[in-house]
Amino acid sequence: MRTIITIGRQFGSGGRNIGARLAKKLEILFYDKELLKKAAEKSGLCEKLFENFDERPKSLLYSIAMDSYMFALPGAVTNDSLEQQVYLATFDAVRHVAEEGPCVIIGRCADYALEGWDNTLSLFIHAPLERRIAAVARRQNLDTDKARQMVLRTDKRRAAYYEYYSAKKWGAVDSYDFCLDSSVFGQDGAVELIEDLVRLKER
Repeated sequence: MRTIITIGRQFGSGGRNIGARLAKKLEILFYDKELLKKAAEKSGLCEKLFENFDERPKSLLYSIAMDSYMFALPGAVTNDSLEQQVYLATFDAVRHVAEEGPCVIIGRCADYALEGWDNTLSLFIHAPLERRIAAVARRQNLDTDKARQMVLRTDKRRAAYYEYYSAKKWGAVDSYDFCLDSSVFGQDGAVELIEDLVRLKER
């Protein structure tokens, strides 16, 4: 097997769980937050910075504040903003783990970072809003209104991040190889379906 699977996902769709279960079933590596650790190690930047900027849209005020902090550090010399450095380091980490072999990568514009690679399969996992709200409410022990706010806010943030850095539309069918509704198949069915897609890709 040589396929790299990238997964974009709506919040509450189960995309992360599907990716983790798929990786386990295929016996390949899985990268979500682990990617931030890799990026921090390779770049020399603090891992906390990657967590702060993780899949977040460009924020002018926050960037200015963080850049001012960074340039106050001894020996800090660069033409790129700290936000840009974090993105580029994450971009490089995606390519690095992909070069090491087949894996599942969650979010972080991984499909864009690997654009042009012939051994990638880019997926987007979605589900109806009300189902996602209910799932988040159960998982986070929230009332429906708070869960709705969390879902909408997280989706808006992920979309802004993806669209800013990739210049593609988050969740649009023409941005990915395949989009699937996890509520139609369930998580088990989604994993099986993606396994079939990988087998076809491997041919």
